[in-house]
Amino acid sequence: MGTFHSNKHQLHGITVVVDTDGPEVFVGRCDDMDDSQVILLDVDVHKDGDDGRSKADYLAGAALYGVFKKHQRLVVDRRRVTAVRRLSEIAS
Repeated sequence: MGTFHSNKHQLHGITVVVDTDGPEVFVGRCDDMDDSQVILLDVDVHKDGDDGRSKADYLAGAALYGVFKKHQRLVVDRRRVTAVRRLSEIAS
């Protein structure tokens, strides 16, 4: 269970995958989320095809080994988000 804060989203403190309608997928700790944005901390970003890996290939590796932080804090426009789920839900 994540860290409880009454003023934060229920996924606060959980490492999540934020998929987008574009080539990017983000993995980081959810700080907060609302109808307009998803705020992530300690974030890695992968673009489909980087290093010859698809989003699915990247996520399989992230689920097994974790990610390297590229950004301390990142805000993703909710209009671009197609899915938000826990990294732990990714089957390797």
